[in-house]
Amino acid sequence: MTAQSSSQPPTWSLVPGRPIKRTMLHQSFGGSGQGGIGPSARSKNVFVFTDPTEGEKHGYFDDWMPDGMFHYTGEGQRGDQRMRAGNAAILRHRQDGRALRVFEGSKGTVVYLGEFEIADENPWYEADAPETNNGPIRRVIIFRLRPIDTQARPPQTRLGRLRAALTSRVQAVPLEQQFTEKVFVEPGREQYTAERREAGLVQALADYLCGLGHAVTRHQVLPEGESRPLFTDLFDADSNLLVEAKGSVTRENVRMAIGQLADYGRFWPEAKRAILLPTEPRNDLMELAHSQSIVIIWPTDVGYGSSRPGFTLA
Repeated sequence: MTAQSSSQPPTWSLVPGRPIKRTMLHQSFGGSGQGGIGPSARSKNVFVFTDPTEGEKHGYFDDWMPDGMFHYTGEGQRGDQRMRAGNAAILRHRQDGRALRVFEGSKGTVVYLGEFEIADENPWYEADAPETNNGPIRRVIIFRLRPIDTQARPPQTRLGRLRAALTSRVQAVPLEQQFTEKVFVEPGREQYTAERREAGLVQALADYLCGLGHAVTRHQVLPEGESRPLFTDLFDADSNLLVEAKGSVTRENVRMAIGQLADYGRFWPEAKRAILLPTEPRNDLMELAHSQSIVIIWPTDVGYGSSRPGFTLA
């Protein structure tokens, strides 16, 4: 970078792939030395910093996606993110005559990824992610950034690789694949005991159905406009049965399962729906499920019980 005068920032000469100390970058071109987005008052630049490996632990999946764009999560660590401050600077960078320059890393030495611009169509969308330090789930803004002077790369994050491997919005995945929606929303959270119980319940039911000669799988669903996939617990193709498992018999779990089956069921409108529980629920919870045309099943000593007389898995 060649200096011009003490009052003017140097001419931009950093090329994609070149490292630079963040302190030196800001000394030369202005912008905040902290945070992920740094609009500069001294130069016509908006600096964007991303750390895909570290961000993935917190539910931020900044990465190249199959659309050839770099998807970047906006700023705001608590509460729903809003289109203001640094987020607004990204969205308005062309209107403001600013170059959008993206760097990998956030501290010390960072690597210049290149100049980008906000996508013309669908420049941003929303997703779910936890607050800092595994706080409550909130809405985050994700920008679609088009590269100007660099080439798209293979994805680095689990979400990016999964989306790159998608062949359709709804596709079967092996039952043993343990991905859940929480993996891509709360990746830093440890698996709860109830979730481990659910996995055991699903596997036992799958073994039972396979013993009957049924074809059993689960599905990965990516709804239109969403970035994180959904995962069903189990689908029995022979009986056209969609199953959601819960690890304990509580009203909260039954209500949650009803909502999930309603969500997944949009993609299998003709499928029967069932909630799998570890034991027989009380009558009011059965009536709640029946009001939504859902049957509840649970393991017994000789197979599976059902909340509806005459219902069978055979």
